[in-house]
Amino acid sequence: MGSPGSVWAGWARRKLDPLLVILKRGAEPKQLALSSAVGITLGIFPICGTTVILCGIAAALLGSSIHTPTLMLANFVAMPIELSLVVPFLRLGEVITGGDHFDLTSDALRLVITGQASRDVLLGVSHVMLGWLVAAPFVLVVLYFVFIPCFKFLVLKFSSHPPSPKKTHHPHPEPKPKIRDV
Repeated sequence: MGSPGSVWAGWARRKLDPLLVILKRGAEPKQLALSSAVGITLGIFPICGTTVILCGIAAALLGSSIHTPTLMLANFVAMPIELSLVVPFLRLGEVITGGDHFDLTSDALRLVITGQASRDVLLGVSHVMLGWLVAAPFVLVVLYFVFIPCFKFLVLKFSSHPPSPKKTHHPHPEPKPKIRDV
């Protein structure tokens, strides 16, 4: 296995190269911001293995208002964060429902994996999902507004296409002279 620096460089290259390709094609910054925010928000859904399906559903529902490659890339980037947020989502769900504190033990994980989950484990899973459900809209909105200026900068810096022209709105267009037949 390589040094930590080479591992980091390889990870960054696998994540950044697709982003650079997307930016060079000249996508719209707001579309990229929305796609990234949705991808990360769905990517931190606390049930492992379901985020790609959720992103596919989001891409189908949002259609052309979303940039699907960016959505999937953001989902992929969020994968390491997903497991680290299980405990905060669990605790948030417990606070919302006023439920008992669930002790996370290796025995509880073993019961889930072997399919012998008790009522307490299933209640804990529902608390995790509730915590995510409550936090997700806030995460989505904050990420969207943080990403807009970031993508405006990145698109201007890396795009090989000029930005789409802004249409100026003239409230009083110049009158065209009428041609009269004489």
